Amino acid sequence: MKKFIATLALGMGLVFAHGVSMAEDAPAKPVAETAATAAPAATAEAAAPAAAPALVPNKGDTAWMTIATVLVILMTIPGLALFYGGLVRSKNMLSVLMQVFVVTSLIYVLWVLYGYTLAFTAGNPFFGSFDKLFFKGITVDSVAATFSKGVVIPEFTFAAFQATFAAITCALIVGAFAERIKFSAVLAFCALWFTFSYLPVAHMVWYWDGPDAITDEKTLEAVTAAAGWLWAKGALDFAGGTVVHINAAVAGLVGAFMVGKRIGYGKESMAPHSLTLTMVGAALLWVGWFGFNAGSNLEANGVTPPFCQHLGCYCGCHLGLDRR
Repeated sequence: MKKFIATLALGMGLVFAHGVSMAEDAPAKPVAETAATAAPAATAEAAAPAAAPALVPNKGDTAWMTIATVLVILMTIPGLALFYGGLVRSKNMLSVLMQVFVVTSLIYVLWVLYGYTLAFTAGNPFFGSFDKLFFKGITVDSVAATFSKGVVIPEFTFAAFQATFAAITCALIVGAFAERIKFSAVLAFCALWFTFSYLPVAHMVWYWDGPDAITDEKTLEAVTAAAGWLWAKGALDFAGGTVVHINAAVAGLVGAFMVGKRIGYGKESMAPHSLTLTMVGAALLWVGWFGFNAGSNLEANGVTPPFCQHLGCYCGCHLGLDRR
């Protein structure tokens, strides 16, 4: 009996030991097979080039560009409208206000319809294409390049900022022939001038594919070939010196010359009716200029604060001249 019990215990011990041994050895084979299978896949992944991560706009840059856009709108309505309105006779005050207001609204509509695509898409050295007519293809995820590699802003934000430039440029011309031209003629002139003067100049001076498209000499040549004509020639226009100021000044000069003198000029008083409103408009233009200039940097970085210093120096010069 004792031998039987000892034999039974020995048999059960052998069975238990064999089961434990199988349990320990069983995972070894799948792990080895998995490692052998995964090794070629890992090698293939390592050999493939890593995909560049999608560029995402910085919230700070986006917020700053939104503020800059609002500041430029403030320059036009009510800044420029009040500035011009105060300089004309009281009977023409409402007329000038409405000319600036409606011209601004008209250009915003034309900008969405065809202005943006003709100014800021690849086409030829003078005009862009119609690829983004009516803002076609632009979504909340679309991005626009800035002046820094790896830094982008939402394309809607960029398009809105540039729309304010187009609007104020056309509205600037209104002051050149204020009190001397019909309302309908102002709208027709601004629509035609925007299409055949502002848009080609904006494309020639400002359009390029951005710094991220340039990686070597070959890509630099490609970017230069696809850029606007004046940009490819080396033109530098940070905040509209050519596109806005020279462009509008020439249009205003030619327009004033073509329209001629005011009726009654030299025979009756044509003094400004409210220099107070002109001062208010000038102050709004001055404040908005910070968005106009610093916003042209297209991002919030160390280039922005010097414009604050510029405005401070400008204030100091005026105070010094006033004391004299």
